[in-house]
Amino acid sequence: MTIAAKALEQSRQVIEIYEAYADRYDEIVGTEPIERVQAALKRLAAEVGSGGQVLEIGSGAGREADLLEDLGLAGDLTTNATVPADVAATMSLAVRQPGVIAGLDVAALAFRLIDSRVAFEPIHRDGCHVPAGTVIATVRGPARALLTAERVALNFLCHMSGIATATAAIVEAVRGHKAQIVCTRKTTPGLRALEKYAVRAGGGSNHRLGLDDAVLIKDNHIAIAGDIGTAITRARAGAGHMVKIEVEVDTLDQLGIVLTTGVDAVLLDNMSVDQLSQAVAMVGGRMITEASGRVTASTAPAIAATGVDLISIGWLTHSAPILDIGLDSE
Repeated sequence: MTIAAKALEQSRQVIEIYEAYADRYDEIVGTEPIERVQAALKRLAAEVGSGGQVLEIGSGAGREADLLEDLGLAGDLTTNATVPADVAATMSLAVRQPGVIAGLDVAALAFRLIDSRVAFEPIHRDGCHVPAGTVIATVRGPARALLTAERVALNFLCHMSGIATATAAIVEAVRGHKAQIVCTRKTTPGLRALEKYAVRAGGGSNHRLGLDDAVLIKDNHIAIAGDIGTAITRARAGAGHMVKIEVEVDTLDQLGIVLTTGVDAVLLDNMSVDQLSQAVAMVGGRMITEASGRVTASTAPAIAATGVDLISIGWLTHSAPILDIGLDSE
């Protein structure tokens, strides 16, 4: 079966799944849409007009996906039951610990998607280092909207600020050396752009955003291709002249082979500080050198001192602890 035929078959399978779901929609959902959704549907029907047709209404994995996940089908039961609809409130976003802020625009969007009347007023900007207790923004508007959006807004803000704070610590640790701190593709599905933005807010830089950015030949590619030379030859044949090629090595012998191929960069994986120093000397500035593997704020200075150009750290995006931020009523 050709690639095109496989893609067509997969598309047909997806369509069949959607159609099966659509046939059972009422049975699966088993409830009327919440008032907010009913109002939106009525507005849509008015816009379409008599005789018009709506081909599809979908939520997809768009900007409201996280709010939809939290609201479910019935909305915020607690807030709607305990807070009158006409009550307004002013609340403050305050950090509980020192750190670097990232994600204010995303938090603002979470509030405004619930109710466009919410006013979000940032006091500090993304990238700012703030001490514990700092109020970084205020939000004003319908109390129900503030409470309903609170958790989603804080989820993004705490997570992104945690990444920025962790990145800033590593950047500070290598200050005085030329090495740049970069993140990897080890990101949360669906949140890569935001997580990589948070790394930049913390003073770091981004590695490739996806598989289509550049060629990075890793150990499994080499194992399946048979050897480093074959993998590089195939990569050159398959990629255009504008595409950068980087090769991962974990021994100096492998590096020696890579140096004869004229690739653009080499990833020195899990090497000791002594090995990294030797590797940088062997490369002699002929290609970009990247160090990776078990990097922390305490080990980063010695790695940077070897003269590598980049230090890539996966845990910045997949395991950095959150920055504790709360929403307090004024």
